[in-house]
Amino acid sequence: MTKSVPYSLSLEKRQIDNKKLYSPVFAFWIFAFLLLPITMIAQNNTEEKYQLTLSEAIQLAKHQNQSVQAANIEETAVDEDRKDVYKNALPNINAGSSYQRFSNLTLFTDGLSHSTSGARKPSPNSANLGVDVSFNIYNGGKQKALQNEQNSRLKLAKLNTLDTSGNVAFQTASEYLELLRLNELQKFILDQLKRAQVRLDNINSLYKNQKVTKSDVLRAQVILSNVELSLQQNQNDIGITNQKLIVLIDLPDSVHLSPIDSAGIQKPEINSLLPLIERTENSSFSIQKSAESIELQRTKVKIVQSNNMPSVIFFSAYGLNYPNYLFFPPVDQAYSIGFVGLKMQYNISSIYQNKNKLNAAKIRVKELELLQKEQIHIINSQIKAYYIKYEEALNRISVNEKSVEQAKVNYRIVNTKYLNQLALLTDLLDADNLYQESRLNLVKAQTDALTIYYHILYTSGNL
Repeated sequence: MTKSVPYSLSLEKRQIDNKKLYSPVFAFWIFAFLLLPITMIAQNNTEEKYQLTLSEAIQLAKHQNQSVQAANIEETAVDEDRKDVYKNALPNINAGSSYQRFSNLTLFTDGLSHSTSGARKPSPNSANLGVDVSFNIYNGGKQKALQNEQNSRLKLAKLNTLDTSGNVAFQTASEYLELLRLNELQKFILDQLKRAQVRLDNINSLYKNQKVTKSDVLRAQVILSNVELSLQQNQNDIGITNQKLIVLIDLPDSVHLSPIDSAGIQKPEINSLLPLIERTENSSFSIQKSAESIELQRTKVKIVQSNNMPSVIFFSAYGLNYPNYLFFPPVDQAYSIGFVGLKMQYNISSIYQNKNKLNAAKIRVKELELLQKEQIHIINSQIKAYYIKYEEALNRISVNEKSVEQAKVNYRIVNTKYLNQLALLTDLLDADNLYQESRLNLVKAQTDALTIYYHILYTSGNL
């Protein structure tokens, strides 16, 4: 039993825009919509099919895929690290107290042979309660560099989330198009199976009338068996591809997805891709990550350089103490006192300790700059190659459409000739194979064109 879930209609009624596609409420309703018929499967012991368009499958994958969710979690964690570094610039405030009870004081004279003991003056008790504050006024720009480092890490995490989401979307599109191609192939094989069965019946009739030999019958039976095997193989491939697709979308294993779109859906015009290609150097995820990696390494250089600079620290404290040791002899009384001050220090050893660290950090900047240039060349080369192959795929579609019509007419002619014993069985089988192959080539050209198109979207950072 096949049941179509009007998924696209529900989208139109609710008028969900792209932003709402990423909301938790939307995800909840999608799961509810998909899981409801699963209960029906358990009750009716029948398989339910769920229809999705290509764009809907991509949006679900970008929201529900576990790799994308993990990238989002990592982005949140990096943002927390960034906030922590910013808070480190705030003053350090400590509060503490202590209490001590001293034993009697023992005094030794003449070595350890004579001793006297007495209570500690002015009191055996001692206590303090106080607060101290320190604030880093200047440390060679290290705090600012650390903040910039975390900002770069956050940008990299966001770019990685976008890259992961785009990659998952491309994989989903590829598997969806493969499933679409296999479903089209299923229809063609079923048609071929019908032709093979009709052909075998016709050949048996001709054989009974002694118009053909037994070899024709046997060959027709072999062809029919081969078509049946191809049908079984294609059904297995559909199951495998469906499994890959539901893993990408993160759906239960019992779900069977059925594409709504066909291989003949409208393809973007070749000229509409030129703006994407022209912006690739700025929009590509890989190139953006390379650029941000360079900025991150430059901030690391500044962090190392800050170790060669002096630091200035403001500090202050205020406390209540007992007894009073500020006078001599000590006084049995409590007192409170506070202070403010500045402390400057410079690590002289940094002159020679940081020299090699600084050189290594600067060398890595040059290394990343070279890698970025190489990455730009690679991406530009790939995007241009995809553009050429996309144009070729569009031309191939046009040629194959004509080939299908010609092969169809040719098969009808040869079939009529064979039934009238004006052609050999070999000619009929060749015509059948040509017709089947031309239809498969058309679907393959159509799905290949769409696959290349989504490759262009992902490579240019627009998926």
